[in-house]
Amino acid sequence: MSSVVGSGQFVSWDGGCLILGHATAITPMHAHYAIQIAFGSERGIRFRPTDREAWTEYDGVVIASRQPHSMDSSHVPFGAILFIEPETREGRALAERFPHDGITSVPADVLGDAAPALFAAWREHGSARAIVHAVQRVVRTLTGGVAPSVVSDERILRATSYIKSHLSQSPTLEEVAEVACLSPSRFRHLFVEETGTALRPYILWCRFVSVWDRLMAGDSLSAAAHAAGFADAAHLTRTSRRMFGLAPSALQMTGPLRPDDDGSHDLPTAIRAAKSSASANAVRAGMR
Repeated sequence: MSSVVGSGQFVSWDGGCLILGHATAITPMHAHYAIQIAFGSERGIRFRPTDREAWTEYDGVVIASRQPHSMDSSHVPFGAILFIEPETREGRALAERFPHDGITSVPADVLGDAAPALFAAWREHGSARAIVHAVQRVVRTLTGGVAPSVVSDERILRATSYIKSHLSQSPTLEEVAEVACLSPSRFRHLFVEETGTALRPYILWCRFVSVWDRLMAGDSLSAAAHAAGFADAAHLTRTSRRMFGLAPSALQMTGPLRPDDDGSHDLPTAIRAAKSSASANAVRAGMR
C-alpha cells in the first residue's frame, strides 16, 4: 500500500492518536493492535471484515484490537480515525463496554454531539489543544466517562521523559529503571500502575507517535524513522502497516497544527476550501 490514500493531520496524546482528514481511496484489509474508533463528518463511512463480504455503512464504529477490516471513508467529507492503546485505562474501558469481537456499530445518538464537536474544533480552531480536548470528550462519551491515565509519580515522569528523548537508542528496561532509581522488577510494576501499559509497547507507541509528529512538522520519512529508532524507512513502513493498516507515506500531511492559532493558513488550498465547504454544510445540517 504505497500510494496515497488521503490527506489530513495527525494529533497525539498519552495512550492514543488521531488522524483527521479526507480519504481518496479505500484502506485495504488489515488488522492492528490498537482499538479503533472511527466516524465521518456525516453518515457514510463504510467497513467490512473480509474482502468477500459487502460493505456496511455506519455513523461510527469501535473496532476491536486485531480485528481484520477494510475501510472506505471516501464517501464522507472528512473522517476521524482514533487509535487507542488497548492496555490504557481508556482502552480497557472500551473493551469492557464494547465486548464483542469485530466491528461494532456506534449510532449517532450514542456519539451525541461529541463527534460534530471534534470536527468543529478542527475546522474552527485548528489547534492541537482544542482538538485533543474534543478527542478526549469523544473517548469519555464512549467509555462511560473514564478519564485518561495521568502519570503523577515523579520517578515514572523521569522515565517517560528519558524514553522520549532517547527513542533512537531503543532504551532498555534496565536503563530506564536506573533513571527512575528503581530495580527493574519494581520499575516494571510501577510503570504499569502509572501508565496502564507495559514498557515495551509503550516505547513502540512513542516511536510511532514520534514519527507521525515529525512528519507533521515536515521531516522526511527517512529522517523521522531514524530519529524514532527504526532501522530505516522500510522497517518503519512494515511495522506501521501491521499496527495501523497503512504506511506513513500513505497519508499526505497538510502542515503542522499551531497551539495558539487556527492554523488555516498552513493548509493547502484544497484542504482550506474543503474545510470551508464542510463548515457551510455543517451549518445547514445543524451540526453546530
